[in-house]
Amino acid sequence: MVNPSPAPIELLLVDDEADFVSVLSKRLEKRGIRVTACLSGSDAVQEFLKKDFDVILLDLKMEFMDGIEVLKVVKETKPHIPVFMITGHGSVEEAQLGVDCGAVECLPKPYEIQDLLQKIQEAVSSRKESIHG
Repeated sequence: MVNPSPAPIELLLVDDEADFVSVLSKRLEKRGIRVTACLSGSDAVQEFLKKDFDVILLDLKMEFMDGIEVLKVVKETKPHIPVFMITGHGSVEEAQLGVDCGAVECLPKPYEIQDLLQKIQEAVSSRKESIHG
């Protein structure tokens, strides 16, 4: 009997830069990751509350509801989901605040897609091991 292939990683991508979201979504989807993209923190919270995700990529700086606010909602409601903060213009202090609030890591833009994929896969594997034991 052939083992079924593992379910694809479900990723929530949150960034207010539409071009960045479009490009990164396509690059991740080409590598077998299912991406749900949101251009605002409030849209992300709505998606997050109605669907289960394996991992979240969350922009630090957004208008109205920033990444730290979204991160706090995630960690209050589904603390087991790994969250990576991403930033093109955040300070070291802001990046550290994200980690202090429960993010796995704060990643600067731009980054190598292979490095990002490795971090995503490691976080998802680690989460699955802690759940299944």
